[in-house]
Amino acid sequence: MSQTETFFNYINDGYKCKGDFITLGAGMLGEETVTNALVNIPLKTLNRHGLIAGATGTGKTKTLQVLAENMSEKGIPVLLMDVKGDLSGLGQPSPGHPKIDERHEKIGIPFDAKKFPIEILSISEQDGVRLRATVSEFGPVLLSRILDLTETQSGIVAIIFKYCDDNHLPLLDLKDFKKMLQFVTAEGKDEIAAEYGRISSSSTGAILRKIVELEQQGGELFFGEKSFEVDDLTRVDENGRGVISVLRLTDIQDKPKLFSTFMLQLLAEVYETFPEQGDSGRPELIIFIDEAHLVFDEASKALLSQIESIVKLIRSKGIGLYFVTQNPKDVPEDVLAQLGMKVQHALRAFTAKDRKALKLAAENYPDSEFYNTNEVLTQLGIGEAFITALNEKGIPTPLARTMLRAPMSRMDILTEREIQDVLNNSKLINKYNKEVDRESAYELLGKKIERINKEKTEDDRRKEEEKIKKKRSSSSGRRSTRQNPVVKVLTSATFIRAVFGILKKVL
Repeated sequence: MSQTETFFNYINDGYKCKGDFITLGAGMLGEETVTNALVNIPLKTLNRHGLIAGATGTGKTKTLQVLAENMSEKGIPVLLMDVKGDLSGLGQPSPGHPKIDERHEKIGIPFDAKKFPIEILSISEQDGVRLRATVSEFGPVLLSRILDLTETQSGIVAIIFKYCDDNHLPLLDLKDFKKMLQFVTAEGKDEIAAEYGRISSSSTGAILRKIVELEQQGGELFFGEKSFEVDDLTRVDENGRGVISVLRLTDIQDKPKLFSTFMLQLLAEVYETFPEQGDSGRPELIIFIDEAHLVFDEASKALLSQIESIVKLIRSKGIGLYFVTQNPKDVPEDVLAQLGMKVQHALRAFTAKDRKALKLAAENYPDSEFYNTNEVLTQLGIGEAFITALNEKGIPTPLARTMLRAPMSRMDILTEREIQDVLNNSKLINKYNKEVDRESAYELLGKKIERINKEKTEDDRRKEEEKIKKKRSSSSGRRSTRQNPVVKVLTSATFIRAVFGILKKVL
């Protein structure tokens, strides 16, 4: 048996699927693509999470696009983060190209240009279905972790949430929360101290500064109503294809706090909302997190711990998370250990630090008699990658250098007109893009503070009136007891004795 035949069996045995699957490409032996040595990934293990890594320009985004297309075609809804702005092309078919035909001929599968059902979402000022969440939905623990608060400050946040619950004060947006911070340190401090304990103004000041930082990154657009319902991420179209929700984030790279806030809230909401389903035949939703370092770089230890916990637990809800980044080391080791599928594009090694990172990346993959992983990682061409995943039994598949298939949709952005057409046909725009500012903690506390100040003014006026009245009463009493000088002389004992003495002499 030739080496090519041995390799063909190596791929076919390792990536054989009895159930439904998606095909990513064909295995490569050296520089040669072995036609029909197909790299198949079973649908039932797609919720075991994954990683797409590689240097800039190696094809990570196109791999993400290929995965999203094939999942959609199998009826699996997808949410992906469009940080660079080049994924909206999923909504239009590929124009085709001779090089694409040549690639697919090598792989052994036909090329079929298609467009896919997409929904454009936004958490910033960009056009799209508006994603929002209320402060109450975050809860005190998650909000404290996002703001990276101390234990004392977190305790104050918990008191604020408790007070709002007890007094039916909805915390919807950041101005509600800021109003509460003002209330607990000023007009309401005595009430709060009596019920929950005294609160330090220096601590509330520190919390307020964290809130302002979040506001400056666009938090005031994200917090509020109407809250996005995560069930709307799991829609399929009339043809049974999963809807691909494209979250536009091209203006978010300089706002990592907002991005990590959104991601953590979304994952927490999905985890709390979706029912347990264990290992089913297919996932309920796949989420691609492009530029994953934006989530992890700004995360505190507490926030990282929260993310790690969600990654470990969310797969049982039928949710798969796929992190897209330049180097595997951008993802924390505890998260990396949970990832079932790894697609590694080429890495560059220009410095000693790069070579060390390259060696560590190579150690993340299974050994193979066909590859020197450390060496091949720097030789992979555009649209080529090392792939290992989990088979239907949950066992890692053999390492395969893979010639990846080309995207069926456009490998470029939609025009502004095409984006407007998508938005005009959206079934969610009318549901979420109407601004709602119902009466909440801000307005209710404003009325309460006004009432407190009015009562205080009335009380001060009443006390002042009583003081004046008392003063007048005291003054009147003193005047009534003070005798007229003439009367005092006429009624004095000396004067009376003198008068009687004179009268005696006369008589």
